[in-house]
Amino acid sequence: MISRYLENAARRKGLPPGSVTLISDDRYRKTVIKSMHYGEGFCEEKVHEDIEDAFRRPDGTSVSWINIDGLHDSSVMTRIGEKYGIHPLILEDILSIDPRPKIEEYDKFMFIVLRMIRFDENEYIINAEQVSMILMKDILITFQEVEGDVFDLIRDRIRNSKGRIRKMGADYLAYSLVDAIVDGYFVVLDKIGEEVEGIEDSLVENSPGKEALMDIHELKREMIFLRRSVGPLREILSGLHRSHSEFIGDEIMMYFKDSYDHTVQVVETIDSFREMLSSMHDVYLSSISNRMNQIMKVLTIISTIFIPLTFISGIYGMNFHTDASPFNMPELNWRYGYFAVLGVMMAVALCMLAFFRKNRWI
Repeated sequence: MISRYLENAARRKGLPPGSVTLISDDRYRKTVIKSMHYGEGFCEEKVHEDIEDAFRRPDGTSVSWINIDGLHDSSVMTRIGEKYGIHPLILEDILSIDPRPKIEEYDKFMFIVLRMIRFDENEYIINAEQVSMILMKDILITFQEVEGDVFDLIRDRIRNSKGRIRKMGADYLAYSLVDAIVDGYFVVLDKIGEEVEGIEDSLVENSPGKEALMDIHELKREMIFLRRSVGPLREILSGLHRSHSEFIGDEIMMYFKDSYDHTVQVVETIDSFREMLSSMHDVYLSSISNRMNQIMKVLTIISTIFIPLTFISGIYGMNFHTDASPFNMPELNWRYGYFAVLGVMMAVALCMLAFFRKNRWI
C-alpha cells in the first residue's frame, strides 16, 4: 500500500523533469472546461468542449475566469501552456497534484498552489484536493482534480453582481478563491472539534476501549495531513502581503493580509487539536494502567486474605495421630472443632477486611 502522503511522488518515479504527463489513476474521466467572463455590467458563463473556445473573450469583458475540472487530459494542459507561455515544469506541478502549497511570481503570471479541504457529510471523511491558479492581469485560470468545490458562493456573487467582485480585477477574484479555501478549513476543523470533544468525553465518563485508541490515532494522522497542507500557506501569505507584486494591487494586498490572519488561526487550532489528541492518548494509557492496577489490587487483597486462612488449614491438615504425638491437639477430637476452626478463619478474614477498609485500601 502506498501512503497517501507520498502517493504521487511514487508514481512519478522514472519520469523526466517537465513531463506533462497524467498522474491520476482515473484516466478516462472527462475534463470539464468552464469559463466566466464578466465586467461591471456584464457576465457570461459557459461550459466548453474545446479549450480554444474558453480563450475567446467577449466584448466588455474585464476579467476572465477559466476553470479546469479534472486533470485527465494532458493535451488541454499543453495547449494552455502554449497559449500563455507557461513552463512545462509548472504544468508538471499542476498535474502531479502533490506539490507543497506555494506562490511563485514569473514575468507573465503568478502561480499559486493551495490545498482545498472539504468534509464529506455522506461518508463522514475529509477530502483534500489540490487547486492550482495561474493569475495574469485580467485572466485567472484554476485547475482542480475533480468537479465540486467551495467556490459556489463566489460564482453567485459574480452572477448576481453582489459586493464589489464585478468591479474589481482578477487579483480580487484570486483573493476571493483563496479566502473561500481558507474559510473551508474552519468548517472541517469544526467537525474535527466535535470528534475530539466526543472522544474526550468518552475517556472521562466511560472505560475506553480499543475503538477510542483507533479514533485518536486516526485523528492524529488527519492533523498531520492538515498541518502539512495548511502550514506552508501561512508562510507564503505572510511573504506575499509584505511584498510588492505587479499582479496584485496594493489595495488587494490588504485583503490577503486578512487571509493570512485566518490562516494563522487555522494553524493554531490544528496545533491545539494535536496537543489535545496527544494528551488524550496519555489519558487512555493512564486509564488502562489504572484499570490494571485496580484488578491487581483486588487480586492482591483476595490473596492476602487467604494467606492466613491457608496457614490455619495447613496446620490442621497435617497427618499426625494425636495419641502418638507428645503434643496433644484436642481440637482434632473435639466434636465442634471443625466448626470452631471455620469460625476462627472467618473472624480472621473479617478482621483483615476491616483493617483494609480502615486504611482505605478498599
